[in-house]
Amino acid sequence: MSKVKDQYADGEAARAWARFIGDASRRTRHYGAFLRRLLRARGAERVLDVACGTGVDSVLLLEAGFDVTSCDASDQMLKHALRTRWARRKEPAFDRWAIEEANWLTLPEDLPDARDRFDAVLCLGNSFAHLPARPGPDPQADQRRAIANFWGCVRPGGALIVDHRNYDAILATGATPKSCFYYNNSVTDIRTSVVYVDGEAVEVAMDYEVGRGDGKSVEAVREESQKAKSCFRLTYYPHRLDDFCALLRDALGPVAGHTVYADFRPTPGYTHGLEGDGLGLPDLEGDDDAQDGDGDSPDDQPAVYVHVLQKPL
Repeated sequence: MSKVKDQYADGEAARAWARFIGDASRRTRHYGAFLRRLLRARGAERVLDVACGTGVDSVLLLEAGFDVTSCDASDQMLKHALRTRWARRKEPAFDRWAIEEANWLTLPEDLPDARDRFDAVLCLGNSFAHLPARPGPDPQADQRRAIANFWGCVRPGGALIVDHRNYDAILATGATPKSCFYYNNSVTDIRTSVVYVDGEAVEVAMDYEVGRGDGKSVEAVREESQKAKSCFRLTYYPHRLDDFCALLRDALGPVAGHTVYADFRPTPGYTHGLEGDGLGLPDLEGDDDAQDGDGDSPDDQPAVYVHVLQKPL
């Protein structure tokens, strides 16, 4: 069985990622508020973060009182989460924080006690798109397997929450927005290239240029030496919105509800079953900081789609 490739293995992307995310308090105010309210509206307490990376999402949930288990396939990313747990070990929530190295394609073996255990399973931060199509007659088999493995960790009545960038817009324009509600940074440049095979987009490569955290503009950073910035490349499978909805249906079969949020607002035409917009979620309209989070997205297209799927009882 194949494994999810660790694109953070050299450590450079892992070290730069916190700078790319930016100020944690601003991230918490927008993205964190959405996530906490979404989980609380569903009565979730026990959460599995299957793409925890450096632990930023897990930490904001621990601070909000959730019981969090975190895993990632990258030991370089997990080092940062483990350091945070150690630094805050005197706090009961962090002392109980379970952190494991686990691969999505072997999740039942890597987390043998996770079956039907969690109120919510999260795969956020555009992480799922790291899993590529594979050569052969069934290129998305690994992607379906990973989604099914996530679903297996959700208790009946619980939720799977998974996201991806707006690859429809990226493929249409050939450019990636440098900021969105997930990230707070003004020092990042993302150079985008798309790989096509037989006319189909099969990979998007993003070359990130991340300043070293002093608030300087991209232009100012470029004028400094190479030591003033980090450069790394990550690759993604370009999930179009309709295709990703179809992938979820193929992997999971019938679900009790499926809602898609575009930059954390319900998307018309993509709400099915028990989900809806009556969850008391934060309305970011009119929030000045929220409005400038994705200001460079073409034609005000959303930067991120978040899928919330409810497991039948």
